Amino acid sequence: AFASDKEPLGAIIGHEAEIILNIERHYPTLLRRPAYPESPKSIEALETHIKELLDLGVIRKVGHNEEVEITTPVIVAWNNGTSRMVGDVRALNTYTVPDRYPIPKIQIALTQISQAVYIATMDALKGFHQNVVTPRARKYLRIIVHCGVYEYLRMPFGFKNAPSHFQRMMNEIFPEELSEGWLII
Repeated sequence: AFASDKEPLGAIIGHEAEIILNIERHYPTLLRRPAYPESPKSIEALETHIKELLDLGVIRKVGHNEEVEITTPVIVAWNNGTSRMVGDVRALNTYTVPDRYPIPKIQIALTQISQAVYIATMDALKGFHQNVVTPRARKYLRIIVHCGVYEYLRMPFGFKNAPSHFQRMMNEIFPEELSEGWLII
């Protein structure tokens, strides 16, 4: 799951994320949305992000004959001039059964770090995007933009259960390190 020149983004295998909705019907129509109108600057940013995510295998273009349930992406811009594409999954999040897996509390983490003899950090590059989602979950993670419809093959940013699933995955990958007192978040 480590990035390299030949493999710019890893995929953590064996920990596919599922999406479970708390609704009776097949899919709420509230979650189906047309593409947002975009400014020329936003279109340029969207196209850049779409190309990058396609190249990394995070998304794929959805064929015109496939059943399409979609949401829309939003570009989140930071002060340093960079940006990230996030799906507007607010409606999906309201229907999603919460994953209550515990995430370390900040105060406990800070206490643990303050007592450490050694401190090292490793960052999972675009960590959520290394988390594969199940084929069934993908249909809920489709986005529409001016140039087509795409679906996430990996966990997108913005989905409410992504942090819990990522923490569970890390804890399952590093059980020995956790038993030795490592802090993995």
